[in-house]
Amino acid sequence: MAYPFLFPERKMDVKILLIYLVAINIITFIAYARDKRLAKKVNTRRIPEKTLLLLAAFGGSIGALVAMYTLRHKTLHKKFFLGVPAILIVQTALALYLYLK
Repeated sequence: MAYPFLFPERKMDVKILLIYLVAINIITFIAYARDKRLAKKVNTRRIPEKTLLLLAAFGGSIGALVAMYTLRHKTLHKKFFLGVPAILIVQTALALYLYLK
């Protein structure tokens, strides 16, 4: 059903999902911020781009976008300025589909 507030057991599922989404977006923002800080240092090991994109794909796309544009990090890399919004669009479409199903 599309109305989880009518069914208490589904309400708990929604609450857990929201907690997960908040947590993954905070973690993603911190990862982007840390990578930005590491980028300013010479000869330091950075967070792999694959990891940053996977964090976005696992639900942290909003945190990634906020970090990219507030910290001005990875905004000139095609796979980020096209990839992260594309991930967010797919996640939003999937969420709408599951909600309306």
